[in-house]
Amino acid sequence: MDSCSTFKSCGKAEKKLEEQDFCRKTRNRIVVISISMVLLISLIVGIAVGVSPPGRRSTGSGENPPSYSADYTSISSMCNVTLYPNSCFSSISSVGGSSNVPAHLNLEGVFKLSLQVALGELVNVSSLPRRLMSSTDNYNVSFNSSDPLTVQALHDCGTLFDHAIGQVKHCIAWIEADLEVGNSPFPDTDSIRTWLSTAITDQKTCQYGLMEARNGSELADFMKMAMKNSMEFTSNSLAIASHVLALLGNLRIPSTRKLLTAKEPKSAEWISKFDWRLMLAGNPKPDLIVAKDDSGNFSTISEALASVPKRTSARTVIYIKKGVYVENVTVGADLWNVMMYGDGMRKTVISGSKNYVDGTPTYSSATFGADGRGFIAKDIGFENTAGPEKFQAVALRSSADQSVFYRCFFDAYQDTLFTHAGRQFYRDCLIIGTIDFIFGNSAAVFQNCRIQPRQPMPGQFNGITAQGKSDPNQNTGISIQHCQIRPFDNLTAQTFLGRPWEDYSTTVYMRSDIDGFINPMGWAQWIPNLDPPSTIFYAEYQNTGPGSEIRGRVSWAGFRHNISEKQAVQFSVESFIQGNKWLPKANVLYDL
Repeated sequence: MDSCSTFKSCGKAEKKLEEQDFCRKTRNRIVVISISMVLLISLIVGIAVGVSPPGRRSTGSGENPPSYSADYTSISSMCNVTLYPNSCFSSISSVGGSSNVPAHLNLEGVFKLSLQVALGELVNVSSLPRRLMSSTDNYNVSFNSSDPLTVQALHDCGTLFDHAIGQVKHCIAWIEADLEVGNSPFPDTDSIRTWLSTAITDQKTCQYGLMEARNGSELADFMKMAMKNSMEFTSNSLAIASHVLALLGNLRIPSTRKLLTAKEPKSAEWISKFDWRLMLAGNPKPDLIVAKDDSGNFSTISEALASVPKRTSARTVIYIKKGVYVENVTVGADLWNVMMYGDGMRKTVISGSKNYVDGTPTYSSATFGADGRGFIAKDIGFENTAGPEKFQAVALRSSADQSVFYRCFFDAYQDTLFTHAGRQFYRDCLIIGTIDFIFGNSAAVFQNCRIQPRQPMPGQFNGITAQGKSDPNQNTGISIQHCQIRPFDNLTAQTFLGRPWEDYSTTVYMRSDIDGFINPMGWAQWIPNLDPPSTIFYAEYQNTGPGSEIRGRVSWAGFRHNISEKQAVQFSVESFIQGNKWLPKANVLYDL
């Protein structure tokens, strides 16, 4: 990720103790349940007796206060948990008052309406990049149409809007498939929060790309204003999912709802037992073979992907024989459950050189982009050979929810690995780079990986991570567990564990072995001489090695020197990316 201010122009016990512990945990559970019940009762009472909509107050003049139907009071109560309650109420109630909406709305009804208004606004804004490029509309905004960065950034915005629309549609389809008549729990709110988090990230990424464009500040500001409603409406849906649906789901409180037709297949597991056998056992029988010597079905990876069926729940296995494949590859959003494996992380290599200096924004500079959900890569190397002087040059970008990278190699300089969005798991990988070389706004867990900063250009320093959580309700962050943090070759530049990209950036190093080359402060500011806001969550937990000494660490309000086990568990495979739904069933060794 780049930064305007640092690197270049704008871009980025004993039995007694056991008994005491049991009692303490029991008390804690009782307290949590009690508080949750109070919150829930408050919400239900608000819906039952009515709460004045945001901005509406009694006149106090003795007149009868205005009365609102059940749907309007439900909307008001739900909107009170959002960051933008006024826009939440006005947008949802305008749809709720239409003739095709039931007069009474329960909790899930209001939530679904919130999704519909977010979807509608996203659809409205999605055509704007194309209209801007065609110059058929006068928006009183100028941009340099001859600048490849600007043109590509607008193309990227169109792609990102389409991706965001798909995420919201997926939420609606999931709910409709999951709602049953009678007593049934709320749908998988972890997944819903992930998809809505991604929809917000997609829109933010559009803004970042336009900010990278030369003299693109006017266009970036214009697009930011144009996206105001779509960003707020998506954030509102995310807040409702995080504070209301998640609470009800955790308490397993039943809700009556109507069963609607499922629009797409879904599964409670990320990776099936068969899929993990594919990864951990010998090489599986492929459906497609890619080989440079023409001994396979295709000579390029992109040609193989063109023959993969779209939106299928079946796993498509592609074997890529050893060799260096110089091509930029994208696994499209409609290519689900694709698995690629090679002959080894240094034998099968996908190579590219797109970069910022030569006119490609960060997002589209990736040598390899994974958008389709359920993507798996094994024994493959991904590299961007542009070099440090070309600034941002991504080796791999993953926007694929429930993606897995096993024994893979990621090699570049600035912005090597773009963990863009969704739930991601990296195991036994090697990652090399310089500035912010692990960055993005996914929920990413790294286990047993080797992370190696390398020498940047003169005057630069390294930040290993740059996490981009921009909304407090996003369930995103970087969790680095049982990894080795070592320098690559002759590293003399100042190197930090990371720096906070956004106001809610979240990064945790847990039980990792950190070499002594890390700056004693541990973490760097995003803007020099300005501490990050207290809303970030940066933490370390039981790390080892000379670089894990915490006495010299930064004194930021949002930094935790050594978090508790209870806090650390929140960033485990089970809690953070819901790996308990698939890893135990797969009989695969992983760190709890």
